[in-house]
Amino acid sequence: MTAKQSFQMSSAPPLAGIRVVEVGNFMAVPFCGMQLADLGADVVKVENPHGGDLTRTTGPFIDGESSNFVRLNRNKRSVALDLKSPDGKRLFERLAARADVVIENLRPGTMEGLGLGYVALSARAPRLIYLAATGFGNDGPYAQLAGLDIIAQAMSGLMSITGEPGAPPVKVGVPIADLSCALYATIAVLAALRARDRDGRGQFIDVSLLESAVSFAVWEAGRYFATGEIPAPSGSAHQAIAPYQAFRSADGYFTFGANTQAHWLRACAALELDALAADERFATNELRVAHRPALIAAIEAHTATQPSAVWTQRLTAAGIPCGPILTFDRVFTDPHLAQRDFFVDAPHRTLGPVRQIGSPMRFSETPVRIERAGPLLGGDTVEVLRELGVDDDELARLAGSGAAVPA
Repeated sequence: MTAKQSFQMSSAPPLAGIRVVEVGNFMAVPFCGMQLADLGADVVKVENPHGGDLTRTTGPFIDGESSNFVRLNRNKRSVALDLKSPDGKRLFERLAARADVVIENLRPGTMEGLGLGYVALSARAPRLIYLAATGFGNDGPYAQLAGLDIIAQAMSGLMSITGEPGAPPVKVGVPIADLSCALYATIAVLAALRARDRDGRGQFIDVSLLESAVSFAVWEAGRYFATGEIPAPSGSAHQAIAPYQAFRSADGYFTFGANTQAHWLRACAALELDALAADERFATNELRVAHRPALIAAIEAHTATQPSAVWTQRLTAAGIPCGPILTFDRVFTDPHLAQRDFFVDAPHRTLGPVRQIGSPMRFSETPVRIERAGPLLGGDTVEVLRELGVDDDELARLAGSGAAVPA
C-alpha cells in the first residue's frame, strides 16, 4: 500500500470518540490541539468572547480572518465562553465533565484562580486528563515568569549555538520551543489516555517551553557532560561530523553529509576531490572535525565553480545524502510533496477552500483527517451547548448576558 493511498483511506481516525477541551492561545496548546484533532479527537476550543485566541489578531488576513489561525486551528469547534462569569464557569465545568482531556496554556494559577483547575475538575471527573503547557513549568523559581518562544530559546541554550561563529545570536527560524512543547504535549496526552485505559484514572500533565527546548540539546549534553566544553555556534555544520553542512556553489548553496567513512570516500570521488581523500589531515572523522576550517575551504574552492544542481546530481548518483536549500515558495510547490498530497484544501465557513500543510503521520488503516479550516469565533457555541442539554431559552439568556456568545 502506498503512502498516498493510506492517507486517503476512509476508516475512522485513531482518536475518534475522544473529546478534548482546549483553552489555548497562540502556538503551543493550539498546535497540540490540532494534532489531536487531526487524529480524530473532537476538539472544542473555548475562547474569550472578546477577541478569542490572540492568534486571530495576527496577519496576514484574508477577508478579516487570520491566515495563521485558520491553519493552526483546523478540525476544531469554537465555543465563546466568558470564564470569569458564573454561567461561563458552569458551562465550562459541564464541558470538562464530559471530556476526556483538557489542554490549556495559560499562566500557572490562572485556571485555579477561576476554580477550573485540575483539582477542581478532577474531583467531579476522576478520569479527566488535564494538561497545562507553560513557559517554565508549574513550579520552580521561574514558574511565574512570562514565557515566549524566543525567551525559551534564549534560556535553553539553543540561541547560544545557533548562527555563525562570532556573529550576534539568532533564534531558530521556526518557533521551535513552542512547537516542540506542543508535540511533547501530544505525546503525553496519548500516553495518559493509554494509562487511563489500563488504570482507570486520569492525571495532571505539566509540560513547558523551556524543558522542551533543553531536551533537544542531545549532542551538546554529550559534549558538555563528557568534557566540560561549552558548545558554541557552528553555522550549518554538525557538531561531531565533518563534512556535514551547507556548501557554497556557483549559484548559491547546497548541503551534503558524509556521516560514515565510506560516505566520505564516495563523496570525494563524486566531487572529484581525490586529493582530499588522500590527505592525512582528513583521514578520519575526528581529524576532519579537528581540521574543519581547512577542509571546508578546500571543498568550497572546488564546489564554487559549478551550480548546486551539478553537485547534488553527482552526490545522489554516488548514494551520498544531499539536497538543495529551498525557499518556501519551492517547498510549497515541491513535486514530491505534491505527489504525496501533503498540501490539501480544507473548507472554511466564509473563506471557502483554505490550503493546509498536511499531517506527517500516515496510517495504513486509521488515517488522520483534515475536514475543515479553523472555526469562526464562537461559530459552534450553539451546537456544542445543545449537546450539553442547553435549550433555546437558556441559550437566549446566556447570549443576552454575554456568558456564551454564538457567532
